[in-house]
Amino acid sequence: MSLAAQPIFAVTVGDSIELGAAVSITGKYSTNGKHTQNGYDLAVKIINDKGGVKLGGKSYKIKIKYYDDESTPARGAQLAERLIKQDGIKFILGPYSSGLTKAMVSVTEKYKVPMVEANGASVGLFNKGYRYLFAILSTTEQYLQTAVALAAKVNGKNTVKVAGVFENDPFSQDIRNGVFADAKRLGMHVVIDDKLPPDLSDMSATLTKVKALKPNLLVVSGHAKGAALAVRQVADMKVNVPMLAMTHCDSAEIIVKFAKAAEYILCASQWDRSLSYRDALFGSAEDFAQLFEKTYGYAPPYQAAESAAAVLVYKNAFERAGKLDTEMVRNAIAATDMQTFYGKVRFDKTGKNIAKPMILYQVQDGQFKVVAPPQWASATLRWPTPVWDKR
Repeated sequence: MSLAAQPIFAVTVGDSIELGAAVSITGKYSTNGKHTQNGYDLAVKIINDKGGVKLGGKSYKIKIKYYDDESTPARGAQLAERLIKQDGIKFILGPYSSGLTKAMVSVTEKYKVPMVEANGASVGLFNKGYRYLFAILSTTEQYLQTAVALAAKVNGKNTVKVAGVFENDPFSQDIRNGVFADAKRLGMHVVIDDKLPPDLSDMSATLTKVKALKPNLLVVSGHAKGAALAVRQVADMKVNVPMLAMTHCDSAEIIVKFAKAAEYILCASQWDRSLSYRDALFGSAEDFAQLFEKTYGYAPPYQAAESAAAVLVYKNAFERAGKLDTEMVRNAIAATDMQTFYGKVRFDKTGKNIAKPMILYQVQDGQFKVVAPPQWASATLRWPTPVWDKR
């Protein structure tokens, strides 16, 4: 019997629909792996508590079968194979990280099994022609595009000079490509295009050039370690730049670690509890955040929010498909057009969510405040950043 022809009991256990997930319970991604699992589990609880999935006049609960991918791509691929071939799982939730998603998608595509993923942002996942991969989150090239647009807006008709320094990894190089493509489109002038050193220990050479060339916007992407490095060395070297934007401010804990030195920095994020998004299951973004805190004892990072939203997409697709047939569900996922507490979800033909923008925080008075896009801003942009002698 072919996989596509397997009967419905392959994905149901009694009155439950079983999804499969390999997440990083151990290894270098274990912290964000836990956020991912907590998001999945909270969505399952809410869906089940509110009536489950309605199919053919019957209600089904959702269950998730988990394995630990140990934060390694090879293990993730093995587990995807196990979930599909041994456990009979026909619907997969994604792992944490682009690398693990890339490893698993080679398996899910082979068996024509849908994977709705929430934590693989690399745009490179979506130029391979995959048919069964769908991402809830905004992809990497979008992370700091909002900062580029903001720089263009506040500088008016003046030519904007842009400096960028990026880790030499796929994630940060994707961000680089998105930033510089937008800069070119907006008529900006790129004056610095540097790579961070492999050990992310020193960016003083780039910052010396920033002092000399005086860009209007400095963009940094180097995950949490790169963000911490940038904040520390910009302060130590008293580098004056009107606008500094970066990724991973929250995971780098720049407010806690650097206090006033972090003020005015712009930070990319997928989601925030202050946004006006809402849905019928969780309510508002703030409602989700409060429930998550009550359940797990800490404020939800965006990794948990987007993971919960992935499960909502499956529920929505199951009910629109009307049957637990992989191809029918895959087509229903592809046709998704829904609002969630995490944001709007609508996929393009490559499987990217094209309906939810990134947001941009600014550190203001020791707090992250949303300053863009304007329709979701909770605070006004503070610009330009004062020179160090006047801070």
